[in-house]
This record gives sequence, structure tokens and C-alpha cells, in this order.
Amino acid sequence: MFYVQKPEMVNKTFRLPEELVNQLSTVAQQQGVSMNNLVAQCCAYALAHLAEPTKEPGETKA
Repeated sequence: MFYVQKPEMVNKTFRLPEELVNQLSTVAQQQGVSMNNLVAQCCAYALAHLAEPTKEPGETKA
């Protein structure tokens, strides 16, 4: 389950599609957190649940 938290943040700039920014803004407002906080948590969650890359036929592990 995904729970929104409020950890300390560091400034960084990213370019995102407008529709994604609108969706993130809506969720952030509903949860009472900043968009930066929400984006950081979404990224951390995605990385923690990232599928293992699939190997191409004949590819060996480095």
C-alpha cells in the first residue's frame, strides 16, 4: 500500500508532461503535501518496485 509521507526535500528540476503535472497537483492537494514531496515518494515507490530487466537472447550478465 502507498502512504504519503512528509520527509525533508532537496531542490532539483525536472520536465514532466502537463497532464501528469495536473494529476500530481490534484493528488498533492487532496493529500495535503507538496507536489515535490509527492513526486519524490512516487519515484521512490517506483524504484522499489521496479521489475528486473529482461536479458536479450545471448546476452550475459556483466
